[in-house]
Amino acid sequence: MTGDGPIPVHRRTIALVGLMGVGKSTVGRRLARRLELPFADGDTEIEAAAAMTVSDIFAKLGESEFRAGEARVMKRLLEGPRMVLATGGGAILNPETRAALKERAVTVWMRADLQTVAGRVQRRDTRPLLRGRDPLTALRAMAEVRYPVYETADLTVDVAGGAHAQAVEAIVEALEAHFAAHAPEVGT
Repeated sequence: MTGDGPIPVHRRTIALVGLMGVGKSTVGRRLARRLELPFADGDTEIEAAAAMTVSDIFAKLGESEFRAGEARVMKRLLEGPRMVLATGGGAILNPETRAALKERAVTVWMRADLQTVAGRVQRRDTRPLLRGRDPLTALRAMAEVRYPVYETADLTVDVAGGAHAQAVEAIVEALEAHFAAHAPEVGT
């Protein structure tokens, strides 16, 4: 929290959360353009801070060090100016990151059925948590742990079917309704 009190909802960062492969980065870039906001991708920011790829961080330093770095990067991004932020799929699991998201962002759970997500993530071998595993089995295990946390997001938007442009429009509509519901805060 800043010394100026809570951030009004309509001035908060828009943070996209959800499993790997739901389209947070691709949809996030398009959403940022649509809303005329800057965009940041959590994984890209972590790679820049560590000067190595996510895969290399996992291989050389391990998942726990990746998560520690991810928490530091999320804190920095959330303390900065308003933007559209594509978080890593596990970022919201960190209690401090979750608290910062609740305080400084409007969180949008981009939800898609696991079959669709598994089909997407099979296209590239860049995801350390899937390496050497059946994607659908791994995603089911992640969903079991992560979905209860994702469900705490401010908004949930189903994004499995259709083009990225449709996902952007669905998120914009959900945000507009959310901002309207918090209209009394707009004057602050």
